[in-house]
Amino acid sequence: MKKNFFKYVLPSMLAFAFSGLYSVVDGLFIGRSIGDLGLAAVNFAYPLTVLIQGIGTGLGIGGAVGISIARGKREREEEHKFLGNTIILLLIACFTLTTVLLVFSAPLLRIFGAKDTTYIYAVEYIRVIILGATFQILANGLTPIIRNYGKAFLAMVSMILGFITNIVLDWLFIVKLGYGMKGAALATIIGQFVTMIPCLLFLIAKVKLMLPYHFKLLKKYIVNIVQTGLSPFGSAMAPYIVILIMNKYAFNYGGDEAVAAYAIVSYVMSFIQLLLQGIGDGSQLLMSYYYGNKEEENVLKVRNLAYKFSATVGAICLLVIVLLRKQIPVIFGASSKALPITVHILPIFALSFLLLAFLRITTSYFYATKNNGFSYILIYGEPVISFILLIFILPRIFGLNGVWFTIPSTHLLLVISGFFLLLKEKSKQAKKAILSH
Repeated sequence: MKKNFFKYVLPSMLAFAFSGLYSVVDGLFIGRSIGDLGLAAVNFAYPLTVLIQGIGTGLGIGGAVGISIARGKREREEEHKFLGNTIILLLIACFTLTTVLLVFSAPLLRIFGAKDTTYIYAVEYIRVIILGATFQILANGLTPIIRNYGKAFLAMVSMILGFITNIVLDWLFIVKLGYGMKGAALATIIGQFVTMIPCLLFLIAKVKLMLPYHFKLLKKYIVNIVQTGLSPFGSAMAPYIVILIMNKYAFNYGGDEAVAAYAIVSYVMSFIQLLLQGIGDGSQLLMSYYYGNKEEENVLKVRNLAYKFSATVGAICLLVIVLLRKQIPVIFGASSKALPITVHILPIFALSFLLLAFLRITTSYFYATKNNGFSYILIYGEPVISFILLIFILPRIFGLNGVWFTIPSTHLLLVISGFFLLLKEKSKQAKKAILSH
């Protein structure tokens, strides 16, 4: 089991890590070329980028879970129908999201709080991202599907190829050609296009084995895919809904420098969160397969192994961030005003890493075993709790420090909730076992 676990989890973790590095690399080049205003602009625009990626990821994982469970049950027809319905839903999402965001992205940036030069930079960046939304949706949606077909290494390689492309083009477009925000966005969508190509080539071989009726949208499969997909979609979106709220309160209590400092922290946090999410989603494949095959004991073994590995990774990340807290803002090109704020708050946010290690595995376990309700509580509870703490409690008592402590406080409350939900599920399973005997 350990061999299988690491066979799927390590490539998944690395694939998610490289997807997270897209934004980090953009931030590095933008911070050094444009400065604090460019960093703040990407921070305001990034939730829309994550919305695009999150819808692709949600639909992809929603379909992938169905595919894994069907494979565990040895039901080939169900597997094909899940795949066909997922592909059609992804294509519908490509067209719909591109159209809607082209119309509403600029007003949304105003609502998010972008102003003056920051707003101009944010619009410049997000317009290009939206025009390439199809590449991002398909890259993020097809990757979990090919991973759940046992091609975790291919999924990782496709992500790495896209990431390398993004780095090279960021350097070319921003540093050498001076394209600024447009260059960063263009590098990102071309990188996603490169990621998408190996996934498409693999799926073409699968689709050849399918019949036209497998692609007919049926309510049963749509509901199943969407219900499961809401959890990974929420895992992608919730942290960035929090970013929107945090941006506003960071500005209110600390001005542009606080927002720029938080932008750097957001890049670091998003990378670590995706690293831990990769462990959760890599183990999801095995948990869903064993769940479909009714091997409950193996499901729990995989989950517990994921807890141990995730906690180890979280602890290492915590240590690295604390040790490098003075170097990180310099690498991002932080101004003399933003730099000390960043140094101060990086260890505060790093406190969340061990808590996130537990949360990401627990939510993956819940949606891998079709316990969607519990995963919704942990995922969508994050923006709700953060909102309450920011508006009514912490900043009113501690000022700007209260803003920064909102994130670890939120994650601590969610961990307590997660333990309660696991105990509740265990009790429910025990009662079910007694009744079955």
